[in-house]
Amino acid sequence: MPNATLKSQADHEVSGRATSTFVDKFLFSAGLIFAITGIAKIFSSFGSAKVLLELDPIVGVQFRYLMFAVGVVEIGASVFCITSHRTRTAALLVAWLSSLFLVYRLGVWWLGWQAPCHCLGTLTDSIHLAPATADNLMKIVLAYLLVGSVVCLVYYCRSARASKMQF
Repeated sequence: MPNATLKSQADHEVSGRATSTFVDKFLFSAGLIFAITGIAKIFSSFGSAKVLLELDPIVGVQFRYLMFAVGVVEIGASVFCITSHRTRTAALLVAWLSSLFLVYRLGVWWLGWQAPCHCLGTLTDSIHLAPATADNLMKIVLAYLLVGSVVCLVYYCRSARASKMQF
């Protein structure tokens, strides 16, 4: 019986390390995504595209200012995800930020906004990527961030419960 307990603990430790590696890799990739999209938004906010002068249908400010503000937030999230050792907080940050993006997208959809999301700013014009393709790509990225952060948070919840059960 003691051998079975030791084997179970060893399996849990190996599984925990593998999951922890997943968390670290996910948070690093989320940080890279936020860095790329944040830089694209900030860069684009200084451009001359007509869309930058339009009012955002949800927030009610010009896209130029909204993109700059969101870009700064994404850069901050990027730095935190890549450099922080507080991985639980970083996973919560990714979940919170990606949830806000989802709520925003649902809001513009509900309002009947037909234009593709300007998640990458005017960068899509520079790299000759069709707006609809960029929009679909960003939907996949959003799903990745949401699902990945939820997986990380579930891992942390299970780890916390497992450590409480050992006492």
